Amino acid sequence: MSARKTMTKADIVEAVYESLGGFSKKESAEIVEMVFETIKETLEQGEKIKISGFGNFVVRQKKERTGRNPQTGEEITIAPRRVLTFKPSQVLKNAING
Repeated sequence: MSARKTMTKADIVEAVYESLGGFSKKESAEIVEMVFETIKETLEQGEKIKISGFGNFVVRQKKERTGRNPQTGEEITIAPRRVLTFKPSQVLKNAING
């Protein structure tokens, strides 16, 4: 059984560089960085991102709730927060499952 590899931002830059051909590695890195920065800024503003054939990124607001410390059993309050969810498109699901 082979070890699973994790794709990094550097790997994405390399893939863009090899696929596009007309850009230097530095330009490819700048393109990838701009895409990630745009996604980050959009999500920070609470907007949804829909990428056709890939999926949707959505920021949801979670309400304050009561939780329990698993070590002591003591009840604690979990503060309200925003969470990021990703729902893959059917196209991506089909690609992953062959």
